[in-house]
Amino acid sequence: MTSLGFNPYTTLSQARTTAADAAGTAAKPDAGKAISDGIGDFRAALEQAEQTAINTAVSGADPHAMVQALSNAELMLDAVVTIRDKVVEAYQELLRMPV
Repeated sequence: MTSLGFNPYTTLSQARTTAADAAGTAAKPDAGKAISDGIGDFRAALEQAEQTAINTAVSGADPHAMVQALSNAELMLDAVVTIRDKVVEAYQELLRMPV
């Protein structure tokens, strides 16, 4: 994976205060936290698959571990693509709503 010079995931993981937090009332579970956790898991799976593939190619490590890591990364990618498609579909439905 290439280095971007900054970490875009830190923005998602930073805590944001809301008006409910400032007022001292109990806030609902943070959806942003769930999204950032999911992105972190996806990123970790891809990095693990990449590192395992490199280790297998360079040092002849266990090919079974490489296949398992790549399968896990593929499942994660399929899940992310499915979620993206559902978000786009929901946005298109909003655009079709009459005003």
